[in-house]
Formats: sequence, C-alpha cells, structure tokens
Amino acid sequence: MKKRTIALMMCLVMALGLAACGKPSASSGSASSTPEVSQSQPEVTPGPQVNVMVMTGPTGVGAAQMMAANALSATPTYNFTAVAANDEVAPALAKGETDIACIATPVAANLYNKNGGITVLAVNTLGVLYIMEKGNTITDVTSLKGKTIYATGQGANPEFVIDHLLTQNGLDPDKDVSIEWMTAPEVTAKMVQSTDGVCLLPVPAATALQLKDTGVREALNVSAEWDKISESPLVMGCVVVRNAFMQEHPELVEQFLNDYEKSINFMKDEANLSQAAEMVAAHGIAANAAIAAKAIPQCNLIFMAGAEMRSAIQSYYEVLFSADPASIGGGNPDDDFYHVP
Repeated sequence: MKKRTIALMMCLVMALGLAACGKPSASSGSASSTPEVSQSQPEVTPGPQVNVMVMTGPTGVGAAQMMAANALSATPTYNFTAVAANDEVAPALAKGETDIACIATPVAANLYNKNGGITVLAVNTLGVLYIMEKGNTITDVTSLKGKTIYATGQGANPEFVIDHLLTQNGLDPDKDVSIEWMTAPEVTAKMVQSTDGVCLLPVPAATALQLKDTGVREALNVSAEWDKISESPLVMGCVVVRNAFMQEHPELVEQFLNDYEKSINFMKDEANLSQAAEMVAAHGIAANAAIAAKAIPQCNLIFMAGAEMRSAIQSYYEVLFSADPASIGGGNPDDDFYHVP
C-alpha cells in the first residue's frame, strides 16, 4: 500500500512539472507581460554658474536680452543681480560674490588702482548724460553760469564729465555753478516742484522725468558738448571680470563675451525695440516698458572689445586724469588692466 502511494505521488509531481513547462513564459511575447520602458530622460548636470552684476540704468540695458534668455534656460549659465549704485559692485567683486560686473569706467579704474584683481573686458555704453531744464535759458555750456544744477552720479562719470565741460568752457565748477548731488528720484522730485529747474541726468532717468513732467526739455546733449572739446569718445560704461575667475574659467569668460555681444546687438536693433523694452522692465533695469522704449535709443549701446576698447578707454582716462587724477584712482591703468586676446 505504501509503495502504491509513493508511486502515485511521484506521478503527480511529474504531471505538475510537465504542466509548468507548457505555460508561456514572461518573455514569450504576451502583450500583458511586456516590460514597461522608462520614459524619463537622463538628468543634465548643470555646469558652474557665472555670477553677473549689472547696474540699473543704461549700463545694464545691454544685458537685458541675455538675462531674459538665461531665465528661460533649463540649465542657466548665469546668475544675474541688478543693483542701483556703483558702490554696491566694488565690495561684491572684492569678496568674490560676483564674477563679472557692468560698471562705470572711472569706477573700474579706481578699483584696479586700489586693489588690482580685475580686468576690463569691453565697453558697453558711450555718452548717456543730458542737461534738462524748465524754460529756455540754456543754449550752451556757458549759459549754465549762475545756475543751480540738480545732479546724480557724484564720484562717477557725471561729476567728472560736468566738471570737465564747465572748466573747458571757462567756468569754475566750484564758483560759477552750484551743483546739488542727490539720487535720481530726488532730482526728479526737485524738477517737478520747480518752475525753472536745471538738472543733469542719464537716461532712462532723464526719459522718466520728461514723461512725468512735460514742461521739462532737453537743453544739452552732454555727448555732443563733449565732442566739441575732446577727440576721445565719452566711454561711460564697461564690463569687468575678477582675475581669479578668468584664470579658473577662461572658457566661461569667452562664452559670456559672445553672449553679451549678441545681447547688445539685439537691444540696439530698432526692430526689437518693443520686445527689448519689455525685457528691460521685467528685469528691473528701468521702471517700466514705456520709459525703456523711449530711453533705449538714447542709451548709446556699443560692444567694443580688444585693442579698440583699450585705446578708447585709455584716451578717456587721460582726459579725466588731466582734469582730476583722483577721478581714476591717481593714475592711468597699465596694459594688464585690458583684456586684449
């Protein structure tokens, strides 16, 4: 009986084994058993970001298209910060908190002569200053005699430029005029309240003032007045890089210059004005798109690099040095200051 039971059990095991062999396997092509294919894409590892600081106003306008494109990128190359004053840039460069910065040309020379450690890469803006007034009394620089001028930009281009213009036209900046230095909003408030005010402002602040008070007119284009007394161009804005960053990431510096040139060319193209104005406003470089649209054509945007850039800045610095050596930190920077590949 036991032998019969064992034999039956062995037959049952064999039958179960044969049945299992007859079943389709998971890889037999059955639609229900096809393994799922993952749709996820491989992760893109972002490279190092370049910290870039731009100024609100004309010095920052050229970067607006670049800022807009960077904001839409899945792996942005740049980390942009917009600031209102030159004196916010210097400590950021010194501490390594920013790698590349758009800054006034005299401020760049002062930084270099004081601490070294930076190189100028390109010129980004030419003259953007205007003498504005309520009334029709100012026809040339000499007619500023006896006037009180509300102005912004003490210690930077506006102060050095207006002092040089006055001196070259036979006026003493300390005796023949009274210049009151203040912020652009303060200048605007003074002009709006005044019946015969005079001011010195860059665009787009000058543009914003005219939109706010239609009684204010452009009396003098400072760039045109500068050209009457100097053969050197009025190069007001430039872009600099920390030397330590350029030594570590030369390829990123070259990429920045390529992107920046394209951005400036886009911003200065009249066909792109409406879109460019929206970009300027979106990134806080001007108060709104209406102001930006009127100001951009007056911003004198330019991308000037290499030997041409060096020659233009050196000529401008020579004029400033002859007027006041302290304006550029006591001396014209040497050739190591200029990025000339």
